[in-house]
Amino acid sequence: MIEVNELTKRYGKATAVNGLTFTVRPGHVTGFLGPNGAGKSTTLRMLLGLTEPTSGTATIDGHPFRNHPRGLFRAGALLDAHDVHGGRSAAAYLHALARSNGIPRCRVDEVLEEVGLAAAARRRIGGFSLGMRQRLGIATALLGDPPVLLFDEPVNGLDPEGVRWVRGLFRRLAAEGRTVFVSSHLMSEMENTAEHLIVIGRGELIADESVTDFAARGSRRSVTVRSPDATALAVVLEAEGALVQPESGAQESLTVSGLNAARIGELASRHRIVLHELATRASSLEEAFMELTADSVEYLAGESR
Repeated sequence: MIEVNELTKRYGKATAVNGLTFTVRPGHVTGFLGPNGAGKSTTLRMLLGLTEPTSGTATIDGHPFRNHPRGLFRAGALLDAHDVHGGRSAAAYLHALARSNGIPRCRVDEVLEEVGLAAAARRRIGGFSLGMRQRLGIATALLGDPPVLLFDEPVNGLDPEGVRWVRGLFRRLAAEGRTVFVSSHLMSEMENTAEHLIVIGRGELIADESVTDFAARGSRRSVTVRSPDATALAVVLEAEGALVQPESGAQESLTVSGLNAARIGELASRHRIVLHELATRASSLEEAFMELTADSVEYLAGESR
């Protein structure tokens, strides 16, 4: 389990993380989201003892990570796939880590096989693609078979097959009862992989809830309506104050905002307009994220300063 309590990190007058408190529990994949500059990487580095907090605590299974002897047995992490000596082979790199943590040599072959790099074990890391480096980083995290796993942008550089493999891997690790904490800026990946979210902005907590509950907090709900009399229906709905937009490539379909499905159905019935579909569409995770973190975005495209 990961526990962060009133965690703060300042660099001079700049505050990267400000009084952050949350818990990441085992048994499901937890996503870690926030705009660029929100403090995600700084938080992960404090969890792993790579950056000293200004105040507060960040613990893994009740203790600071640096206090765990043979740390790879307690937690594994992928923070930066490029932070590896390019002159070594994948096998040599992992063997050195295994030796320093008292991990059996056979474990190196196991994790290389698991991440699909067995055939590249003797190749120099400097010749690896970004996707291969990501796989090596995941192998490094798995090396000690730890109960806690942290991944920062793990699908960068992976092809579609690799992305699908990572999704399945994370779900399996969580199903085994491990704590799986994944930082990513890709909303599609969080929707397809995570069950719970920790969302921060400007170093402060914005949300700590399920993916479903977070998406439901977005206000951009709409209703999809399909009717053979879509033009007539649009006139009726607009007269009631709704915003009506035809769906691209579908003459009979409309997207309606400002009226709920029940009211649309009542109006269609009153005007004897046949409906073939009437469905409420909630905000997507991306829409909810953009809306709820709007005040925390540090840099905006087109912004003049």
